[in-house]
Amino acid sequence: MSQVPVVSVPATVVTGSTGRLGGRVARRLAQRGVPQRLLARDPARAPRLTGTVPVRGDYADPDSVREALTGTRTVFMVSASESADRLARHKTFVDAAVAAGIEHLVYVSFYGAAADATFTLARDHFHTEQHIRASGLAYTFLRDNFYAEFVPDLVGEDGVIRGPAGHGRVAFVGQDDIADAAAAVLFRPDGHAGRTYDLTGPQPLTLGEAAVILSEQLGRSVTYEQETVEEAYAARASYGAPPWQLDAWVSTYTAIASGELDGVSDAVPRLTGRPATPLAEVLRTPRG
Repeated sequence: MSQVPVVSVPATVVTGSTGRLGGRVARRLAQRGVPQRLLARDPARAPRLTGTVPVRGDYADPDSVREALTGTRTVFMVSASESADRLARHKTFVDAAVAAGIEHLVYVSFYGAAADATFTLARDHFHTEQHIRASGLAYTFLRDNFYAEFVPDLVGEDGVIRGPAGHGRVAFVGQDDIADAAAAVLFRPDGHAGRTYDLTGPQPLTLGEAAVILSEQLGRSVTYEQETVEEAYAARASYGAPPWQLDAWVSTYTAIASGELDGVSDAVPRLTGRPATPLAEVLRTPRG
């Protein structure tokens, strides 16, 4: 069986390869013949792809990151899992990457990342970006909007999406689109140094409009019901989540209401050479 030829380029590290986004990126780069190290807390879970080597690394363990990244040039950094100390783990990873001698960091950030962003987790992304800028590394920021694959998870068991999103709009983006854009950047990273790309879907939608699309694609009735902020906190308090998590959940909706997630970028078409994928089409594609 013939194998994909390996391109003679410096090694690239992909984090998050055991997850949906990092795994997609790793597969696309392998198909292009890009040699990779796949950094994971458990290397045994990393996908087995042509030209890849699984290596151990934990964002909170700088020694493991430094060892895994030494001798490589470009790193694709998927954000760490949501937690109260995520920003600290990001800074630890970036500092270890600098110590390892890498040159270019491609970071998956968030649309509208800012110090005063309504969506609380977007603030972590902003401060991570600032830390990367200050590190002296070449960088590329991929600021993706909310995942289109995330939309069905908003629906309650009664078929209702509830939240204080008002009539605000959000340009949901598919993970395949993000992965295609990331692979294009990583294939020739030098041409994207210092760039920030807003990755969005092709159309901003209200949650009411998203509910109509969900109804059509899922074959059952889905509706949107407006909550007040107070109602949203009260409804979610029963899960026993810490305050930072409750704030993140509720601000998912208030960020939409604020208009901060509205707007469509041409970055996906420019980077991938094809239109961004509509929500309905993403929903028709099996998750994986």
